[in-house]
Amino acid sequence: MRDETTDMGRRSALGALATAAAMAGAAPLLASAATTAGKANAANASGGRLKQSLSRWTSKAPLPELCKRLKAIGFVGVDLLYADEWSVVQDHGMAVSMGYPAKRDNFIEFGFNDPANHAQLIKEIETTIPLAKRAGVTNIITMFGNRKDGIDDQRAIDNCIAGLSKIAPYAAENGITLCLELLNSKVDHHGYQGDHTAFGVAVTKGLNSPNVKLLYDIYHMQIMEGDVIRTIRDHIQWIGHFHTGGVPGRHEIDGTQELNYHAVAKAIADLNYQGFIAHEFSPTRPDPFASFAEAFKICTV
Repeated sequence: MRDETTDMGRRSALGALATAAAMAGAAPLLASAATTAGKANAANASGGRLKQSLSRWTSKAPLPELCKRLKAIGFVGVDLLYADEWSVVQDHGMAVSMGYPAKRDNFIEFGFNDPANHAQLIKEIETTIPLAKRAGVTNIITMFGNRKDGIDDQRAIDNCIAGLSKIAPYAAENGITLCLELLNSKVDHHGYQGDHTAFGVAVTKGLNSPNVKLLYDIYHMQIMEGDVIRTIRDHIQWIGHFHTGGVPGRHEIDGTQELNYHAVAKAIADLNYQGFIAHEFSPTRPDPFASFAEAFKICTV
């Protein structure tokens, strides 16, 4: 899921609406969404070997306009959408590459590391899974959560495994993958516990479910540990989704920042990765779509 400015951009969509209200609003839209899901997951346009999408929060354009312009560039999906937005994207022949299970201001901090959160998290995911299945949305995001007194890393790993093991079978029955996001705690998300790949891998290994994977955010993990390509190669079996962003600043992924994203994208494609790579950066150009098009080109391998 960002310096404070970009985090606010992503969180601007996180209102105080309850999950039930969000899902009720989504219901009448999902019938048409289901009919377009197949088209949305078809050929990978002109994006080479990787399916590329864009995180919704990175653009202020109305969602229908965003879909039209992204599709013209070659994108095949839009990332990080609430259930009441899914059909809009799919009606434009695009995929929802990642869906939210809830609208909460504390979505990032409130995770599976704390057993006190399990009942609510499981209820939200249980409510979302049948909607996602009907709409053809296969990825749902969830979080490790912020550190709590008395919960060290090992206990947090055990807690995550215990909580997710209660919902993973239901996700598997419905063809849904739950994606746990790795975030940096150094710059953007102070206190976040899932801030290293090793932590996330320990959880996914402990679950050993093909329906619980890591959302490997390249921006965040470059800040925390670097060695991105080697880490991806070593742990690709536990990774279900990627996010991009320039380091430092979480802006364009071009030559102004420290990572060679074309090389990273090639390394991912060479592993026969079949999931999405979603661009999640705050553009600085007057025309943000120029930045989105450039990112698409950089990661076309």
